[in-house]
Amino acid sequence: MKRWWHRYFRTPGELEAMGVVGINMRNARFVLPNNPRRLYDLVDNKIRTKLLAERQGISVPETFGVVRSPKEIRRLDRILGERDSFVVKPARGSGGKGILVISGRDEDRYIKPSGSVVSPDEVRFHLQNIIAGLFSLGGKRDVALIEDRVKPAKVMTELSFQGAPDVRVVIFRGYPVMAMLRASTRESDGRSNLHQGALGIGVDIATGRTVHAIHHGRPVTVHPDLKVPLIGVQLPEWDRILEIAVTCQQMTGLGYLGVDMMIDEERGPIMIEVNARPGLAIQLANGVGLLKRLVPTDARARQIPDEELREKIRFSRNTFAARMQEV
Repeated sequence: MKRWWHRYFRTPGELEAMGVVGINMRNARFVLPNNPRRLYDLVDNKIRTKLLAERQGISVPETFGVVRSPKEIRRLDRILGERDSFVVKPARGSGGKGILVISGRDEDRYIKPSGSVVSPDEVRFHLQNIIAGLFSLGGKRDVALIEDRVKPAKVMTELSFQGAPDVRVVIFRGYPVMAMLRASTRESDGRSNLHQGALGIGVDIATGRTVHAIHHGRPVTVHPDLKVPLIGVQLPEWDRILEIAVTCQQMTGLGYLGVDMMIDEERGPIMIEVNARPGLAIQLANGVGLLKRLVPTDARARQIPDEELREKIRFSRNTFAARMQEV
């Protein structure tokens, strides 16, 4: 008889049979051979990434200001003006650390998506922490970006508690191999960070329809706070999302990457950032091990080294259509 924990805890042999990729395998087999170190700064620096994307005709959030030193923090009131919503983020942050989202204003105070209140002094203190490198890769000094807050499409907000969900697409050698939606919960305080209690929702590469979901690593079918179904939801403009993801691979030259996007109510898909070391929870969100998709993709790329963008997308949609496998 299988014990209750068997569904959630697997032996190394079981994980290997299911094609689950761990950190060591990801780094040694996929990241290091395909991502030259000289290209990392193109994605580790969000300012450079946004410039590259704009040259490719990809929509990105408008930048209100860049704060590079403690002295420039004094310009905050001038940068923000009368804006009711904005996002503050480190240029070299990772894993969603250091991102402050403001969704409203109450006189001289700012309101986060969770409803908690932030004073102007707290925003300035947050900017100081970003510049000091508290959230940056390696703890090095950083600069802060102040951006427009995306106004997410209604179908997206219906799946997320007081926060704007984002879509991540993992690309390998120019082919989309796996995708997920990250949606916030009351527990995650409006953030889309899975480690803080957000939901990971697997998305079918072929159709853009949600097929599987997890909360703290365990399968769920409804949102824990909103009580809405999480499975069978069609994401809008899926063709464009895949096109942006593959274009981001071409513009950076990285062979293995994750592309994060949000879907704006008016502008459609907007590229938020590119990650040269995308996390592995996307496998749980989809109920499928990445190795089952990376191996056939590698074989295809070797067979047809110069395949066109649209053909790469066609191959992935035909090959990786969801079959509801569960990890």
